[in-house]
Amino acid sequence: MAEIDIFDNSEGQLPQDLGDDVVQEVLKTGTDLRQYSRQIEKELKEVENKSIQDYIKESQNIASLHNQIAACDNILEKMESMLMNFQSDLGSISSEILHLQRKSVAMTQQRSNRQLIHALLNQFIEDMTVSEALIAGIMDCPVTEKEFLVQLETLNHKINFVKEQSFKEAKSCLDIKDILEKLKVKAMAKIREYLLEQIYKFRKPMANYQVPQNNMLKYKFFFEFILANERNVVEEICGEYVDTMSKVYYSYFKSYCSKLMKLQFEERASKDDLMGVEDTASRGIFHKTTLKHKGTVFSIDKRDEVLSTQFEASIIIPHVHNHTASKTRYHYEALFRSKQYALVDNACREYLFLVEFFKVRNKQALDIFNQVMGKTLILMKKNLQSFVDDCYDTIALFLCLHLVMRYQLICHKRAVPALDNYWEDLTAIIWPRFERVFQLNIQSIKDCDQSKFNKETGPHYITRRYAEFSAAIVSIVEGFPCEGATQLLAELRDAVQCFLLRMASIFPNRTQQLVFLINNYDLILGVLMERTRDNSKEAESFRELLNARSSEFVEEVLSPHFGGIIQLVKESEALIDKGQMDDLKRQEGKALALVQSFTNNWKRALEEIHREVLQSFPSLVLGGALVQRTMTQLVQYYHRLHKILPPNARAQLTNIHHIMVEIKKYKTNY
Repeated sequence: MAEIDIFDNSEGQLPQDLGDDVVQEVLKTGTDLRQYSRQIEKELKEVENKSIQDYIKESQNIASLHNQIAACDNILEKMESMLMNFQSDLGSISSEILHLQRKSVAMTQQRSNRQLIHALLNQFIEDMTVSEALIAGIMDCPVTEKEFLVQLETLNHKINFVKEQSFKEAKSCLDIKDILEKLKVKAMAKIREYLLEQIYKFRKPMANYQVPQNNMLKYKFFFEFILANERNVVEEICGEYVDTMSKVYYSYFKSYCSKLMKLQFEERASKDDLMGVEDTASRGIFHKTTLKHKGTVFSIDKRDEVLSTQFEASIIIPHVHNHTASKTRYHYEALFRSKQYALVDNACREYLFLVEFFKVRNKQALDIFNQVMGKTLILMKKNLQSFVDDCYDTIALFLCLHLVMRYQLICHKRAVPALDNYWEDLTAIIWPRFERVFQLNIQSIKDCDQSKFNKETGPHYITRRYAEFSAAIVSIVEGFPCEGATQLLAELRDAVQCFLLRMASIFPNRTQQLVFLINNYDLILGVLMERTRDNSKEAESFRELLNARSSEFVEEVLSPHFGGIIQLVKESEALIDKGQMDDLKRQEGKALALVQSFTNNWKRALEEIHREVLQSFPSLVLGGALVQRTMTQLVQYYHRLHKILPPNARAQLTNIHHIMVEIKKYKTNY
């Protein structure tokens, strides 16, 4: 059994299941294990001998393989050595590359520094060098040539550069300082001569001063150059320009205003041309002739076009009108507009020129502008003052006032604040006189003695004047609000309303008084509605008055013909409201009598009412409207009468349809 275990261990490489099968086979056949063991050992020996023989046969091949393996080992050993050397070489190359990289960075920085220094040195040398082109350009070129301007800018740069370097104590400045100074003196002389030449061109008669101004603006750098280098020359040029242009503007506007005023209407409003002064008032033999058409003082007609279509139109040319067959005449506000528009154009252009050419701002700009335009502005204010002092044309004053306000806005849009004080001075001249004349007109209405006027129920002449005048002022205020004017209008409106009430009191009966008031209120409202907005305070006020007096007039017209019925209706409705039905029954007899009277007379009454109303009002539209209003009021009373009558009285009433058919006959188409 021990031999079997040894066998099993020596042959352990065989599959376990095969060993088990052999053991099972031995056990089954009953083989002798010792015999079996010797047999196995013998077989193993044979196998071993065969294997040795095989090795002996292949000995040469094995030796050759061994030699080949040894040779491979030598080769691999050499390759290892080579690779180690290569690795060492790569390490040294990497160090060299890193060194070269650092050296390259240093060289690049050095190159950049040298280039920078080279550029600075080149620029410095360029700025410190006075070229032949610069000398020739300044010395020989006319100032109007482009080359001179280019070289002048170069010279200006070099002068400023040398000044800067002098503060740094650069010795190279001494080399070119003298030549730059000489070039500067030469350039200054040529520029001074050119600018003075342009300024003297303004003095030529009939010269268009915008041409030399434009030439000066084209070379505005000339003034910048002398401003930076020679203050004395600056003062000389400024002084010459201011003195010249001051005289040019003053002469032009003095002549223009003088010629323009010859185109004004010869007839002018006076103290006798006030709203409340009667046209036929007695005057002394030496009394000055007043306007032939006093209405032109109070009506605006097309005069307000100076604020719209004519506002920025071309100015009036006096000599053109003087040479026409019939001279065109103008109201003062049209001439005022032309003068102020000419001033706005010239002053705005002048201010912008001064700012751009002389390089001034704010207070300096205003100072030099006032030196140039001061005498002209004083002249314009004196001319206005001379007109305003004895002016009684309120509309002209108000239009001038609004022209001032609107031209001031134009100046602001053009970024020209230089005329602000001028506009304020004009306003201070116009407004007190406007207010004074307005108050004189109000007072003239208050002072009217109504007893001196004829008892005519048609529109009064003061009413016509007020209607035209208030419509004119209101239409202007609507476009440009004016609080002071609104207050004055309110005072005038109150004065006119009081005057109309005083005038109405001279009529003996209430119907005539109402006719007078309605005619006058209707005229005022009609004019206001035609020329102003519907919601103006004046229109609203007179609309309310007209409506109230119209309602009262309707009652007055109906009363003679249907007074009994109207009274019965009102008394009966009052009794019904109080619940006094017994008292109401007591009036049945009176009601039957009134119904019978109405049935017999209503057609004739309608005819008389129609004729009376139309005869009372010259305006067919107003008369027709009041006829319809009266008829409508009668129908309303008739309906109310029908409600309060007892059944037996209702049966006697005229059918309402018959009345309506008859009323339609009086309906007007206008």
